[in-house]
Amino acid sequence: MAGATAALPLRPSRLAPRRDPLLVRCALIALALAALGVLIVLPLVAVFVQAFQRGAAVYCAAIRQPDTLAAIRLSLLIAAIVVPLNTLFGLAAAWAVTKFDFPGRNVLLALIDLPLAVSPVIAGLIYVLVFGAQGWLGPWLAAHDIRVIFAVPGIVLATTFVTFPFVARELIPLMQSQGRDEEEAALVLGAGGWRIFFRITVPNIRWGLLFGVVLCTARALGEFGAVSVVSGHIRGQTNTVPLHVEILYDEYNYAGAFAVASLLSVVAVITLAIKKLLEWKTSQESR
Repeated sequence: MAGATAALPLRPSRLAPRRDPLLVRCALIALALAALGVLIVLPLVAVFVQAFQRGAAVYCAAIRQPDTLAAIRLSLLIAAIVVPLNTLFGLAAAWAVTKFDFPGRNVLLALIDLPLAVSPVIAGLIYVLVFGAQGWLGPWLAAHDIRVIFAVPGIVLATTFVTFPFVARELIPLMQSQGRDEEEAALVLGAGGWRIFFRITVPNIRWGLLFGVVLCTARALGEFGAVSVVSGHIRGQTNTVPLHVEILYDEYNYAGAFAVASLLSVVAVITLAIKKLLEWKTSQESR
């Protein structure tokens, strides 16, 4: 019986992977490349072509305009304030969600995702409702000569709201996949909480943390909707780079608009390059 059983022909496994026909694979690759070319590469190239269409001298003159430089300084200031705040929040939220079980954990996860579901324009209107002249805190702020809306604090608040999920959402899946074993082992050996955090947790998540910071910075520099609502579009004072691009375009100053827009395109390209570098670093360390 055993010999007869051994002589039976083996059936091919139904779970064996099948390769799609070459024509199907080539068609799907071509479709993906065409979509990327039309939706991403072509608009990006068009921005730089339009920016330099009238020559490098016109391009440099548009960048050196006082209003343009003021917009660049304001955007960098906003990013310098918002990114550290969101980095601290992202680290704290990811640490709490992945390392501890506590009531309200799911509520915290939902709140982290909230800015991804709310329109940036709605976010800006919320701050106008709270801090505007006719808002809930408007009369009190006016009585104490504190300006939030149509001033830098309002832009900081709106940008912080829009960008705060990026660091947390980059770290939470990474820290969940790593588990708690190393931290628990260090705790058993007598290490304190801060020592565990800086000697074990942070080194394990450093590339994910850096990528989250890069994404947060890029979004902070390029945010338009929420900032447009709370800024007031005051030239030289509350116009960030995206708002300045809109003003130049509305004034039919296409050379200046595309020149300034190219700066944001450079940020996008740098973000993509850093993303690929960090992915390569992560894959090298995981081997």
